[in-house]
Amino acid sequence: MLRWSITFLVIAIIAAVFGFGGIAGTAAGIAEILFYVFIVLFVISLIFGRRSKV
Repeated sequence: MLRWSITFLVIAIIAAVFGFGGIAGTAAGIAEILFYVFIVLFVISLIFGRRSKV
């Protein structure tokens, strides 16, 4: 998921350099959403992954 977020961020930067504002904004928005989803899933996996199994 983090890889997809970075990919969309790179697409947004390249599109912004070439002057495609709409595409850059959309790609940046998608990258931001994917990044937040990644952070939430990462925190959940940390919380549930630390339970001791007795």
